Amino acid sequence: MAKLEQTVQGDFAELLGRIENGIVGGSISASLEGRSDFWTQQARCSVRVFERYSSLGGNRVSLSVTLFQAGPGPIYLSAIASGGSQALFFKVSTFGEEAFLDKLRELL
Repeated sequence: MAKLEQTVQGDFAELLGRIENGIVGGSISASLEGRSDFWTQQARCSVRVFERYSSLGGNRVSLSVTLFQAGPGPIYLSAIASGGSQALFFKVSTFGEEAFLDKLRELL
């Protein structure tokens, strides 16, 4: 598992669109696997789950991205990548997970 947490300024919808388009468009094997959105008058939360093939690991890696904003405040981002190892009982390598997060870091 690899994780990125960050506070971001900007427009929520624009940031979410940039992440969706950038992740899916950034790799021929990347796909948006699931989405969930919640909002009230005071807050908004969006969750996206992406997946792509990791050629170095020879497997698929997932990336879950959560954006949360209360009112006009900052946007909180949490991203967790997982699945980048072929080991049976423990993680041997998280390179594929880190590479997936690196693509998100570029978009931010």
